[in-house]
Amino acid sequence: MLVGFPAGGTVDSLARSIATQLEAQLGRTIVIDNRGGANGIVAAETVAHALPDGHTLLFSPPALIINQIIAKPPYDTLRDFTPVANTALGEGSLVVVNPSLPVKSIQELIALAKAKSLTYGSPGIGNTQHLITEMFNMQAGTKIAHIPYKGIAPAVTAALSGEVHLLFGPPAIIVQHIKSGRLRAIGFTGEKRWAFMPDVPTIAESGVPGFKSTGSFQGIFVPAKTPREIVSRLHAEIATAIQVPKVRDFLRGAGYEPDGRGPVEFRKIIESDFKRYAEVIRAAGIKAE
Repeated sequence: MLVGFPAGGTVDSLARSIATQLEAQLGRTIVIDNRGGANGIVAAETVAHALPDGHTLLFSPPALIINQIIAKPPYDTLRDFTPVANTALGEGSLVVVNPSLPVKSIQELIALAKAKSLTYGSPGIGNTQHLITEMFNMQAGTKIAHIPYKGIAPAVTAALSGEVHLLFGPPAIIVQHIKSGRLRAIGFTGEKRWAFMPDVPTIAESGVPGFKSTGSFQGIFVPAKTPREIVSRLHAEIATAIQVPKVRDFLRGAGYEPDGRGPVEFRKIIESDFKRYAEVIRAAGIKAE
């Protein structure tokens, strides 16, 4: 199972949780192969050109389709991959600031951002966290500057050290730093408050009406010509794995809701996200490095 991002990040931790359960169900060893680089393109290209025998899988967030829009990768997402299953849908991201920043709410952040130059970190150009923050910039009327890093871990480190002022981050990675007091949570991008931090208001109820960013997929793909019976078997096993209590609880604690939709329905999610992200990328003028 190839993961296009470094070990220890959100995508990697979700992949490992699900793979461990699949190993138990299938009675087979699943090796997680972290092939970071180019926002997931390196791993995706490897899987696109792999034998379509069900032995090489790709675990990927929406970076797979975002790259298609801005980076012209050496594959076509819809043509060269078969979506097997969407393991989970993100409930949203937490907006966190370094405690040295004198803001305790989204409204205060907006006011400060309009008065002085602020920066935010992300796991890289075209990453979903980058797009979410640019959506915020557009709807809030701010111009918080983007500082891209090579993965979520260094982006979080930058927020912790004060190298950047804020971060729109995945709950799984930053919740520990909020609890320790090293980061301050001031908002949540979801449609409703996150159940694990109900005191943190949504952005929509904090001065940016109508703002929401939810539904980022975490999917499993195989090469395009993989036989239908193999895809069906994999989907069935994955759908079972994500409902095992320890896996389901892990996903929810990380800010994701177990999903399990198979090839046909998952493809509809992908096609919808193509349109959604293309609009943000075009409006924000985002281009590959």
